[in-house]
Amino acid sequence: MTTVLPDNLNTDFLLNLLREAGPSGYEARPARVWLEEASTFARTRSDHYGNVYAEVGPAEAAPIVLMGHLDEIGLMVSHIDENGFLAVLNIGGWDPQVLVGQRIRLLGPGGDVLGVIGKKAIHVMEAEERTKASKLEELWIDTGLSAQAAKEQVPVGTVGVIEQMPVLLGDKLVSRALDNRVGAFIVLEALKRVQGSGRRIIAIGTAQEEIGLLGAQVSGYGTDPLAGIAVDVTHETLQPGVSEKKYGVSPFGSGASLSVGALFNPKVTGGLQAAGRAANVPFTVSATPRYSGTDGDALALSRAGVPTGVVSVPNRYMHSPSEMVQLSDVQACIDIIAAWILGLPEGELDFSRH
Repeated sequence: MTTVLPDNLNTDFLLNLLREAGPSGYEARPARVWLEEASTFARTRSDHYGNVYAEVGPAEAAPIVLMGHLDEIGLMVSHIDENGFLAVLNIGGWDPQVLVGQRIRLLGPGGDVLGVIGKKAIHVMEAEERTKASKLEELWIDTGLSAQAAKEQVPVGTVGVIEQMPVLLGDKLVSRALDNRVGAFIVLEALKRVQGSGRRIIAIGTAQEEIGLLGAQVSGYGTDPLAGIAVDVTHETLQPGVSEKKYGVSPFGSGASLSVGALFNPKVTGGLQAAGRAANVPFTVSATPRYSGTDGDALALSRAGVPTGVVSVPNRYMHSPSEMVQLSDVQACIDIIAAWILGLPEGELDFSRH
C-alpha cells in the first residue's frame, strides 16, 4: 500500500507520542516526548498536576492558549486473587467489549509487565451466556505470574493500557490514544507555525481530560488566558452507526471540524471559519448546543470565563485500540489554528459578545 502523507507533517513526532503509554493521571511518558519536541523552539515547563507547557512570544503578555490532552483511557488494578488473576477498574469511558482478547501493558513500579485479558471461553459458556455482552467485572488480566509475584510487580493501583502500536494505512493513521494525543500534537505543531506572531501563545498538553477535564481546569486557571482553542477528536461520519443529524457531516478528508454553540465564543468560532476560508483550509461546522465533552468546556468556564473555540479531528472507532484519522484532516487542524492566530488584528483584542 502506498503511504500518502501531507507535506511537512511531523509524523515521527506524532508516532513517538502514540507509542507511549499515558492513562489519565499517569501521562509522564508522552509528556516527556512532547516537552523534548517543544524544547527545540519554545520555553517549556510542567506543573504539579501533570500538564506541560510550551510558549512563545512576550513573557508578560496575556496569552492565547492552545490545549490538547495527552492522557488516554486505561485500566487500574483493583484486586489480585489467590491465583494471581487481576481485577481492574476503568480509567475513562470503556466499552468492555473492546477489551476482550486484548493484550495489556501494565506500568508496574519496577518495570512494565505484559498481560492478556481473560474471559471464559465460548466452549464452557451456557447458551444464555453466549448472548450477553461482557461486563468489566467478568473480565480479568492474566500476567502468567503467581499471586505473590503479581502483588510485587503489579500491585493494586498499577495502571495499564492496551498493547497496540500505531500503524499507517495509506493516508490514514491507526492507533490507540489518538484520542487525544493527536490534539496535543496539533497544538504544538500550530505553536511552531506562529512563533513570529508577536503574541504570547502557550500550547498546553493537558492531563486527566478523560476523567473530567481536570487538567484543563488547572491549566486554564493558572495561565489566565485572553482566549483559547481546545483541540480534540470528533466522530467521523461515514462510519456505520454515526448519525449526521446528531454529529454533523465530518467525513474523512473534510478537514477540521469546528464546534459552534452557546459555550463557545462567536468571535473565536467565527474567526476560525473566516481564517479557514481565507487560507483555503477545509473545515466543517458541528452544532454543540451545550457541552462538547472536551477541554474547551473547562477552559470556557475558567476564572471569569475564557473566550474559547473547539477544533476537532474526524476519528473512527473512538475509545478503541484501533482509532483512525486521516492525516490531511490533522494537517487542516494545524493550518486553521495557525491561520486564525496569524490573522488576528494588532493591538488589544475584543472578544465581547455584544
